[in-house]
Amino acid sequence: MSLRTPLALLLVSLGAIAAVWWWLATPITLARAPIDPNDKVQCVSYAPFRGEQTPLNAWTQIEADQIEQDLRQLKGITDCVRTYSIENGLDQVPAVATKVGGLKVIQGIWLGSNRAKNFAQVATAVRLTKEFPDTVSALVVGNEVLLRGEMTTQDLIAIIRSVKAQVTVPVTYADVWEYWLKNREVYDAVDFVTIHILPYWEDIPVKAKFASSHVEAIRERMAVAFPDKEILIGETGWPSEGRMREGALPSRTNQARVVSEILALAKAQKFRVNLIEAYDQPWKRRLEGTVGGYWGLLDSVRRQLKYPPGEPISNFPYWKWYMGSGMGLSVLVFAVALITLRRRPWTPRFSAWLAVGISATSAGILLGIAADKMYYESYGWGGWLQWGALLLAGILSPIFCAQALVIGRNLPSFLDLLGPREGRKWSKLSAVLGLTLAVTAVIAAETALGFVFDPRYRDFPYAALTMAVVPFALLMLNRPQIGVRPIAEAVFAGLLALSAAYVFLNEGRDNWQAMWTCAIYLLFALTLWRARAEQSQG
Repeated sequence: MSLRTPLALLLVSLGAIAAVWWWLATPITLARAPIDPNDKVQCVSYAPFRGEQTPLNAWTQIEADQIEQDLRQLKGITDCVRTYSIENGLDQVPAVATKVGGLKVIQGIWLGSNRAKNFAQVATAVRLTKEFPDTVSALVVGNEVLLRGEMTTQDLIAIIRSVKAQVTVPVTYADVWEYWLKNREVYDAVDFVTIHILPYWEDIPVKAKFASSHVEAIRERMAVAFPDKEILIGETGWPSEGRMREGALPSRTNQARVVSEILALAKAQKFRVNLIEAYDQPWKRRLEGTVGGYWGLLDSVRRQLKYPPGEPISNFPYWKWYMGSGMGLSVLVFAVALITLRRRPWTPRFSAWLAVGISATSAGILLGIAADKMYYESYGWGGWLQWGALLLAGILSPIFCAQALVIGRNLPSFLDLLGPREGRKWSKLSAVLGLTLAVTAVIAAETALGFVFDPRYRDFPYAALTMAVVPFALLMLNRPQIGVRPIAEAVFAGLLALSAAYVFLNEGRDNWQAMWTCAIYLLFALTLWRARAEQSQG
């Protein structure tokens, strides 16, 4: 077969990569910019933590200068911030907001099961209300403490009434909307009702395109249930990164769309709404997974608006770099295959070149997505190590599988890599392929078991896993019909197949991230099941 075949396939591969990335990066058009300095947001939840700072460490203390930097920036997009506590330096927010000017503070009092701590929070918040009467516009006595089950309804009501007796500003309690319906007696104790409506986190997740309609329906339902007091939507929004829940997809475009539509709805119907939240909060990822850290209107690293007015909103703002790197990987895969053939006396079959083309194209398309996911989903050194290793396997797999495809090599078994030295049949290529296969299998098994036993906050590794698995599956074209099935491969295959079946049923068909991941688990299971212990050639 002439050189024209691989070159033609390479051109097709590059064209496919370019077309897919052009489609993926298509920006959306919104009737209202999500954040517009000429039409400020009513209020946003504010937490000052950056980088490694976290309120989960009691010794974390945020300096006033850092808070001032944030509030001066937020003043450009809102007239109000909501806080949740007075710990970790947050007691400085009213003073700093007064200094900055033009900002009101809905001051939060964090309640829990520790009574002494509760009294300290209340005392400080009451003092701040009296010291800054023109800044503190309301007090939120407790945030989702009933949802967490850390306090009884009667104890909560007692604290609310105690606070009301000491201040002149309106007092409320904040919780998800269902808990107001379950604890209606709280209504009599507050001046207004603060509800949280988070379409993504509903028991039956709501798709982004229906999020604003859901918020409207819940608000109207609550207005009927509690007719004589104002209903403040104390938290609503959408995450920009993280795993899907059924049909609810976190993404940049979905976050921008949901925020834009909810703000337009609030303006049209004249109700108050507080968005969660001002800045992305990386520390929340420890509690809620990737999705917990990406509800902000501004990113946590550059402290910049995610969606500046007038700029196109795309899920992949750096898509040209991703497309270029994917094309580069595709060229490298074909180049390695062609260079390998220079030392070989035979011509590969068309099916081998087609397999190389499929591997190069899938890897080229998914490289940018996998790198993007690794950047946003890696948390702590363990996360970076795991997702970095999987991405590396996804890059190495098409390169070395292409080399093996054109020279007729087979997919090595784990025994070729780890078995007794005297029984090994391996070369450098077999060693690299075997190690890449082993890393992919271990990470695939770990993630699959995670989705079975603890799935709520786990991300689906569909992109990098596909990059690695597709070339392995195609390399099975060279599988000989001899040898016995190794027990290790059989165990991994069974584990992946069973896990895929469970995840498919558990996650629902609307979750395309889960369905894609399940399909790759099954493809990998089939690949490992077809492996033979004596198929490797030296």
